Amino acid sequence: MRFADITGQEELKRHLVRSVDTGRVSHAQLFTGQAGYGALPLAVAYVQYLCCRHRHDGDSCGECPDCRQIASLTHPDLHLVFPVNKQGKKSGEVVRSDEFLTPFRELFAERGGYFTPQEWYDRLDLGKTLKGMISAREADEIIRKLSFKSFEADYKTMLVWLPETMNEEAANKILKILEEPWERTLFILVSEQPERLLPTILSRTQEVTVPRLAPQTLERVAAERGVADPLQARDMARLAGGDLLELERLTSGENDALRKEDFDLFCRLMRLSYNDKHLELIGWAEDAAQLTREQQRAFLRDAARLLRESYMLHAGIRSVCYLWGEELAFCTKFAPFVDSRNIEPLIDEIERASAQLAQNGNPTIVFTHFALSVSKMIKHL
Repeated sequence: MRFADITGQEELKRHLVRSVDTGRVSHAQLFTGQAGYGALPLAVAYVQYLCCRHRHDGDSCGECPDCRQIASLTHPDLHLVFPVNKQGKKSGEVVRSDEFLTPFRELFAERGGYFTPQEWYDRLDLGKTLKGMISAREADEIIRKLSFKSFEADYKTMLVWLPETMNEEAANKILKILEEPWERTLFILVSEQPERLLPTILSRTQEVTVPRLAPQTLERVAAERGVADPLQARDMARLAGGDLLELERLTSGENDALRKEDFDLFCRLMRLSYNDKHLELIGWAEDAAQLTREQQRAFLRDAARLLRESYMLHAGIRSVCYLWGEELAFCTKFAPFVDSRNIEPLIDEIERASAQLAQNGNPTIVFTHFALSVSKMIKHL
């Protein structure tokens, strides 16, 4: 994968190229950012540029054997670790990344490196509640693989996708090798939730922050994907929030049904909150708890967006409000209940609930507390 294959992030690409060209390659790097920002493909493109023997004009050649093998994730000196699991796993059975390399490579190729953890878990057919993890036995395998000499490239690279899914035992096992790796060994960690990593791992890595994509970049992508109306392309780019995957869903209409479900859930929460229907709010929380973790987090992101847009309407800044149809109609009526006194506490509650879900909090408890807290803020405005 070449840097040219990655959407946007031009400044970060230049920074990564410059670090390799000047020989400032940190042995342990932590790429942080959401899947739709391009953290994983950027990490792979960086490794490819580092290992390419014929790089030029700020990019790898894409043609040499090293480039071809790294692009397909089959290079013998590129080792991959990612969260795995399987249905019907026996007690004490250990599953490791190597058993699932083929589906991971296939998904990476199909999506150009842009895919969410949930898409990976769906590919593994883990069902509604089972999630992937990186086990302590996997950490032993990391150390074993890196003890060998490189086969072809100058560097041995260990690319760990979603290191936050390591349990504490696994994380502690790789601390020493992170701090004192063998010569010409490179650790690349790609994380969506770095706050869940051990502080000792964070302190041993150099962070590479992958930011949101610029709205202008997403507007251009929307136009390339058939959105002819410039205003609609602008609105979609704004709603995508710097996330290429979200823009794809918006332009394809793929998540229209899910978006409608999130909107209905939001409307119901706000109406029950205004009317102090506490028993019904508990029922609402039970319904929200039945969603998958990814759907729950998507709902909370949508709720934050609708609250912010309602606040813009309340403040009379319609020109920067990106709503239409049912959402615009509801938020116009709802706007008087969102002002400077409660908008920040409401967003804080959403972020707290999202963090608790990410830490595997009980969703029924999380959403019950969330619904009752929101009710107080809406009713007592």
